[in-house]
Amino acid sequence: MTGLKALRAYSSALVAEDCLAGTFRYDVVSGELQWSEQVYQIHGYHRGEVVPTVGVLMSHLHPDDRKRCREIIEGVCRGGGFFANYHRLFDARRRERRVLTAGEGVPDSDGNVLSIDGFMLDLTRTVQLETDRSAREAIAGAIGTRGLIEQAKGILMGILHIGSDAAFERLSAYSQHHNIKLAHTASAIVRLANNTHESATLRSFVHALDSRFSARCEGDRVLHP
Repeated sequence: MTGLKALRAYSSALVAEDCLAGTFRYDVVSGELQWSEQVYQIHGYHRGEVVPTVGVLMSHLHPDDRKRCREIIEGVCRGGGFFANYHRLFDARRRERRVLTAGEGVPDSDGNVLSIDGFMLDLTRTVQLETDRSAREAIAGAIGTRGLIEQAKGILMGILHIGSDAAFERLSAYSQHHNIKLAHTASAIVRLANNTHESATLRSFVHALDSRFSARCEGDRVLHP
């Protein structure tokens, strides 16, 4: 890079909006650090409010990431090459940001690193959206699973004329015996119940499930009088 350039980054996979991204340059010889306006913003500043230095940069890093980031900077200053690092920082208002920093150590003709040119990409919003989406999917899945189990319990209660706890015990015992998830057993029963042509199969399955549960209970009584 011959100068700090404007950088546009997008997060189209999760949301149709821009990601805050900026460029930086660190002069290895003089120790001068330059930030684009966007890098100032990522750190919670406007240009002129702070003079960027390696010390300022390190002070904003998450304590758990600080050592690794320093090692990367020192390694690039010594040997050059490309680097990329995903880490956390706290801006001037102590808001945690998740960022990707990447760049290159630029050498002279003798191989000595003159500068580190790179960019910083704020992924906080993207990570938040992904986390929120995963949480919603997990909650929806849990609710859906509970609903299936409750439906299957109701079917067993109606066919076998038993209570809710007894129905759940039979579902659990069958699932454990066949080493399958309880939700899968419940789903199979509900699918049969929703198919009007499978009523006989459903009753046979439920009665077989009940008989196996009763036999298991009888066996437990014999083994543990």
